[in-house]
This record gives sequence, C-alpha cells and structure tokens, in this order.
Amino acid sequence: MAEAHQAVAFQFTVTPDGIDLQLSREVLKHIYLSGVTSWKKRAIRFKNGVLTGVYPASPSSWLIVVIAIMSTMYARIDPSMGMIDRIKTSLPVSEFMTVQTQTVLSAILFATGLWLSFIFLLRYILKALLSYHGWIFESHGKMSFSTKVWLVLVKLLSGRRPLLYSFQASLPHLPVPSIDDTINRYLESVRPLLDDEQYKQMESVANDFKKDPAPKLQKHLKLKSWWATNYVSDWWEEYIYLRGRDPIMVNSNFYTMDLLYVIPTHRQASRAANIVHAMLQYRRKLERGELTPLRALGIVPMCSFQYERMFNTTRIPGIETDFVQHLKDRKHLVVYHRGRFFKVWLYYGGRHLWPSELELQFQRILDDKSEPQPGEIKLPSLTAGNRVPWARARLKYFNEGVNRASLEAIETAAFFLTLDDETHGYDPENIRSLDLYAKSLLHGKCYDRWFDKSFTLIVYKNGKIGVNTEHSWADSPIIGHMWEYVLATDCFHLGYTAEGHCKGDINKSLAPPTRLQWDIPKACQVIIEGSYMIAKGIADDVDFHGCLFNEFGKSLIKKCRTSPDAFIQLALQLAHYRDKGEFCLTYESSMTRMFREGRTETVRSCTCESTAFVKAMEDERTTVRQRLALFKKAADKHQNMYRLAMTGAGIDRHLFCLYIVSKVMDIDSPFLKQVADDGYGVSYIIVGEDLITFHISSKFSSPETDSFRFGQNIRQAMLDIRALFNPKEKKM
Repeated sequence: MAEAHQAVAFQFTVTPDGIDLQLSREVLKHIYLSGVTSWKKRAIRFKNGVLTGVYPASPSSWLIVVIAIMSTMYARIDPSMGMIDRIKTSLPVSEFMTVQTQTVLSAILFATGLWLSFIFLLRYILKALLSYHGWIFESHGKMSFSTKVWLVLVKLLSGRRPLLYSFQASLPHLPVPSIDDTINRYLESVRPLLDDEQYKQMESVANDFKKDPAPKLQKHLKLKSWWATNYVSDWWEEYIYLRGRDPIMVNSNFYTMDLLYVIPTHRQASRAANIVHAMLQYRRKLERGELTPLRALGIVPMCSFQYERMFNTTRIPGIETDFVQHLKDRKHLVVYHRGRFFKVWLYYGGRHLWPSELELQFQRILDDKSEPQPGEIKLPSLTAGNRVPWARARLKYFNEGVNRASLEAIETAAFFLTLDDETHGYDPENIRSLDLYAKSLLHGKCYDRWFDKSFTLIVYKNGKIGVNTEHSWADSPIIGHMWEYVLATDCFHLGYTAEGHCKGDINKSLAPPTRLQWDIPKACQVIIEGSYMIAKGIADDVDFHGCLFNEFGKSLIKKCRTSPDAFIQLALQLAHYRDKGEFCLTYESSMTRMFREGRTETVRSCTCESTAFVKAMEDERTTVRQRLALFKKAADKHQNMYRLAMTGAGIDRHLFCLYIVSKVMDIDSPFLKQVADDGYGVSYIIVGEDLITFHISSKFSSPETDSFRFGQNIRQAMLDIRALFNPKEKKM
C-alpha cells in the first residue's frame, strides 16, 4: 500500500471546510529531478547538434575568425574588400545602434558568413575526397603515393573528435551505374549457369532492353539520384520490406546470439537487468550522438543514418503497406513472460534504473503466478503471421479501450523483452544444441516475440540471451554494433556478485511492474489462432544447422595470402556443387555505407572463375598447382566484385530500381523479369583468429536440401581448399 501512495503526487479529501490537498514531497522531488534530467538531455542534444552541424569546424573556430577580422579592422586593413561597409550601411542607426556598434556588428556578421562559407568549402572538399575509391582496389599491403596523399588529406579534414553524425553531410551520394556496365556485369554473372543457346537468348533480351526502354528508365533514375539523398534506400525499404504481405518471422527478421562459451550468470532476472541497463546506456549515447562513427582504415567514415531508429521503433501493419513508427524519449519497456504482458518503467527520479533495481522488477514478473487473460497468450502471433489479417484485426479490435492502451504501450516501448521459460545455448556435448538455440531466436514458439518491434531481447531461464531484429529499419551490422557494446558492458563493466546477482543496493520502494489488460473477443481469438497456425507451419519447415568450424580460421587463411571472405565463398561454391551437382546464382551481401544512407548491395559469387576452380577440384586429372592457380584467379575475381559492389558499381540494386521505375511507368520489360532461386541460406561469422561459425538454413519441404548434409560439405570443402596450400595435408 505504501508503494501505491508513492505512485501518486497528491491526495485530497473533501471536508466541511473545503478540499484538503496533501502533496507528496517524495513524488514531487522525483518530478523535479525528472524535469532537470529532461532539460539536461535537451541541452546536451542541442550542444551535440551544434557540434555536428558545424563539423568539421568547431564553435571555437567561429570566435577565432571573429577575432581575426576585428584585429584586421583595428589595423586599418579591410579583408572583406568593402563588404563590411556595405553591411554597415544596411543596418539602421538609432540611439541603441551607434556607428561603432554598427561597425562591430557588421564585422561579426561578415566573420560569421566567412566562417560558414569555410565550413561548406571544407565539407565539399571532404565529400570530393571521399568520392575517391581507388584505395579499395589496391593490393593488400601496397599503397600508391596518390592514396597516401589522399589519406593524409582526409585525416586532416576529418577533425579530431567526430560525433556519430558528424560526417553525414560530407558523405557522397550513391552513383547510378551506366546501363552498359550493369548489363555487361549481369550477363557475366549468369554465363556459368546457362548453356550456349540459353546465353544467346539472354544476350538478345538484354540487348533489346539496352535499346529500349533502358535509356528512358535510366533518365528517371538519374533524376531521382540528383534529388534524393540515396536513389536506392527508400525504395528498398518500401518495396522489399514494408510492402511485403507475407509473414516477416523467418522470412525477414534475423537473430543475434550470445557469446557461445560464456554465461556470466545463470540467474535470468540478473542477466536481463544488466543487459537492459547496458542497452539504456547505449541508447543515451546514441540519442546524444556521442557514439564514435565507424571508419574504414580508421579514417574513411561510414554512414550512420540507420542507427537513428534502433530504439523506440515499431513496424505498424497496414492493408497495402506497413510503416515504421519511430518515437523519442520512451521511458518504459514491455516484458512478455508465460503469456502475460508487463509494463516496466525504466526511470526513477530522473535517472535510469540501476541493474539491481531492474533485477528486482524482473524477478517480480518471474514470481508472478497470475494467469493469462483470454486470447493474451498467443497475441504476439499476430505479428508472426500474414500482414493483412494483422492490419485488419488491429483496426477492428485494438482501436479503443484497454486493448488500444495496451497495444500502444507495446508499440511505444523502448524495445520488447521476453523472459523465456526455456533453456537454450551452445552445449559441446549436444550436437543439436546450437540448432535449437538458433531456431528459438529466429521464431521461438511463434507467439512469444513481438516481431514488429525494432528488436526483441530474449533472456532464457539459464541466463543465455539473444536478439530477434525486424529488418526494415536497419541491417545486421547496426544491431551488431550495439550488441558488442552491450556484451562488453555486461561482462567487463557492470559484472555480478559472487551469487550471480546484479551489483548495487535493492530499492524495494519501486512500484511493481504493471500488467497490461486485454479484452479480446472470440472473433479476434480466431484470427490470432489462424496467424499462429501459419507461423507454426513456417517455423516447423525451417531446417537449421549450426556448424562450428574450428580446424582453422582467419589467421591461417591470411597466411595463405588470400581474403578470408573469398576463401569461404569459394568453399561454399564447392560445397554446393558437391551437394546438388550443379551451380546456382549465389548472393552475398555487401555494404554501401561509404555513401550517404547506403545500405546493402549484392555480390554474385558464382562466376566463370569460381566454377572453373570447382570443376578442377572435382577432376582428378588436374594437379594441385593448377587448382591453386584457378583458386587464386577466382579469389581475385570475387574480391574485385565485392569492391565494385561497395563502391556503388553493383548489379542488383540498379536493376531493382530500374524495375520499380518500369512499374511506375507501366512499361513491361522481359529482361527485368528474370529471376533465380536457390535452396540454402548461409550466414557465417569469423570469430577471432581460429573459429568460423556457419548458420545454414533450408526447408524440410524441399526434397533437394538438407542443412546438416550441406554443413558437412562446407567443412570438407574448407579442408580441401586448405590442403592446396599444404599438399601434405591433402584429403582427397
């Protein structure tokens, strides 16, 4: 009851003498502290906004310019060539504006204009420098004199302490490739997959497209590239993600795992508390723009725009298209546990809750024995099924009353937390443990993650954690950056007591988490069950295998003087050929974040060079020397294609945008309808120097694929390619 009294700022009673108003000093104190914190936050954002706005200059440089101009005036030198006098004549004369005041003000205005012009000049020069990509095509360890000069100039103009968004205005726009280059690269990419007759047919279709309507479509695309910040990204988000009406669970959302071999604590509430607190610290740095921008070579800046919607973001379903709702200053999160939803406040007295306080709140949820309300337990499956039924149900059943208030609490939360009632993680003694862990993160039970939130944090009973991320707002490296910060903060900064609890005192006066209330009618429960069955069908069809390859890793591959990425991609080509006896179009994602608002581009890894190498590996008549020569040729080709994709000269995003323009203009193009599909999805992470993890997925419904079998083929392919560099280890 004491907690309830503290939750309100005042109480009143009606007496014969009037109303007796009693204010709570403690709550008023918290309100005051909240206001102070809010104003401090605004002040810091304003300051960092100014620093970002004038970058690569600094506010202090304005004072230097003003002093310099004033000094020249006192020395009777006019560096403005008469502009100060012209400004002076336009200023009114009054008792408050003396001639001397006019002169000083005119000098300050001129100095400010000169300073702003200098900033724009520096940005233009830096943008021109960042448009140079010759450095990326140079051999590893070899740098030309021109690139060295370029690096020095970029470093000089980049300033000393850039904030997260300091470089945004200086990043170049993504260039539109020429039609000829894109078509030639496309034809080159499909050549190893077609026989001579099929290739001639494709060549004919491509040449017809090149004559008409390609020039017309290209003109419109060029116009968009001049007008928009990025000619791809907005259409990519809208047409690839938001307009898709199929379930986003499995098909779009992706997951991120915990550290494989480390569990800092086995206490679920404690691990959840530290992780949530670390995320709030990261969010504070993000909102203030205080994170250090990612830079290639430690110098070349990457675009940071995707970070903006990491927190306080939800994908809202629509009938024809969804939209991404992003808010600011959200002060709560929503927790799902055993079919119940709880709202947890993240602030107390104007500050973040400490880990020990969050642990108390989460433990209260774990100890809560209340039962789910009708329809509540599987409610999140609406976000796992088809988009249209969810959009219609949202409009019909969640637009008023307690349902609207509860749904609003979820959609406006900082993020979503699931306190899972299962135990997962990697167990070296259980070969299936990694597979089950990944599948749980990817889809769970199909009703215990809110797939529309920017991300759902999942904490298991044994203290293992993971994240399920909605894909439309950002790509995996963005959430990966946050995840690295959170794991490092959890293990090395926050820590735990000897008993596994969070460090710090426990504040038992905190008001407990609030149960969200629902009034879900039977008709809506039928829709929920329908969404669940669709989602369950998708989840049950996921054939997943996690392969930990620890025979060798990045360090040994580099000693072979080849790129680890190229090495792995060629191993995948060899493994796939052994698995299915044929080649297929292979798509590897690369980033285009050296351009403003850049996201991804596709590298087509199946090339004439890679297929020649694979065939040689399967031909007993070829020698090790011949295979090694073909490997190096294929690896060099792959690296060149990856670099082209990174520098805006890829194939698929250009073709995608041409296709969108053709649809808007109602132009039918046989060339733009060409589509290919393959049977496996493979992601891999190079962990440290001696471990590579492969995450392989396919469908049980496909008779041609088997993820475990493909994993074994990948392992053998890696070993066989390694043997080329040391024939004594050869296993053929």
